[in-house]
Order: sequence, then structure tokens, then C-alpha cells
Amino acid sequence: MKDGDARRQAELAVFSFLETGLGDLELPVPEGGLDRLAQLVFLVDRWSGKINLTGYRSPLEVAGGLVLDAAALLAALPETLALEKLADLGSGAGFPGLPIAILCPHLDVWLVDSRSKRHHFQREARRRIELPNVHPILGRSEQVSPELCDIVVAQAMAQPELALARMSEWARPGGLLVLPASETATEPSPPPDLAPLERRQYVVPKTQRSRQLWVSRKMSA
Repeated sequence: MKDGDARRQAELAVFSFLETGLGDLELPVPEGGLDRLAQLVFLVDRWSGKINLTGYRSPLEVAGGLVLDAAALLAALPETLALEKLADLGSGAGFPGLPIAILCPHLDVWLVDSRSKRHHFQREARRRIELPNVHPILGRSEQVSPELCDIVVAQAMAQPELALARMSEWARPGGLLVLPASETATEPSPPPDLAPLERRQYVVPKTQRSRQLWVSRKMSA
């Protein structure tokens, strides 16, 4: 098989994989959204050959483990569709923030990470996929000036209690705080300025990975 044919076959496989997974989630997909998500998958795959960007080693692994994982998180947060600003703290390669920005073009998304190579990847993704609603920030979330957001996500930033405290600094009064976790994770104790945690469960399509998240709101001062 020629290289061009193999590449086209891989692109079609990823596109079909994403289309089926998003259909299982019943998520609305904006015009051009599937193409952008597929572009993101292959951009991650290319960069992963140069730097240690992610542990996923094939386009289909990236599509399932990163993109559909972020989409499933979004599906578990229907409130997001009515919000305007999201912060993804400790975002790494830009997940879940980049897929959320593609699926919710009305949402301004801040990606905050302290590692320069991952920050450069986020900027490249913003440029190549044409995502003007994405705002990469280089630095630790507790050391840069926070942008007060309607929703704050931290998928792999710190110990849960510490993560919630740092997330609170980025949330507007009444804002939503979202802490994804594995199915077996123990409920953390929220800081006093947050409402009691709500547990939500969801399944990542195509991978059948069970996940949970803890949701809270920042109480008004």
C-alpha cells in the first residue's frame, strides 16, 4: 500500500471512530467539528513522535483516550452549553480543553500549563486548527493571574483537595468546578468556599472506560 493510501485510510478510520463515538454521546457537533477533531488527533500523533506529549501511541488511541474522553466529560456537563468561559488547569497537551473548544466554539477556553513544550503544542494546535477561542497560558495556575471563569476543570493537576483550592481561585462566584477522576477515586473534601460535591459517572464511548467526576460551585462572597 502506498504511503498516501495508508494515510488516507488512517484518516478515514479516525473520522469514522470519532463520528460513531460522538453519536453514542448524542453530542451536537458544530460545522467542521469532526474535521477539526481529526486534525487534532493527527497533530497530537505527529508531535508525540518528537516529544513525550502523551502516552497514547497511535491515532486511534489518541482519538479514544483523549478526544472522546474529553467529549464524554462534556456530555456529563450539559451546563457547559450555556456558559462562556472555561479554564483547564494543568492541561498538559490541551486535554480536555482543546476538544471542548472545538465542540463548543461559543466557549472561550484558557489552557494553563507550566511545561513549555506542551504550551508550544497548545499554541500550534490553536494556529493550525484555527481555534481563536483557545488561549494558552504558560505557568503554574497558582502563579499566573487567574481569569475568572464560569467553569474550571483540572484533570491531572495535583492532589484533589489542593486542586479544588487552586481551581477556586479561577472560578467566578457561582462558577462550576469539575474534577475528573477514576472510577475508584475517593471523594475529596472541598475547601470552605465551595458547595458540597456532586458525583457524576459516565462512560467513554468506543473504549468503555468508566469514569467519574466531582462537581461543585463556588459560593458567593
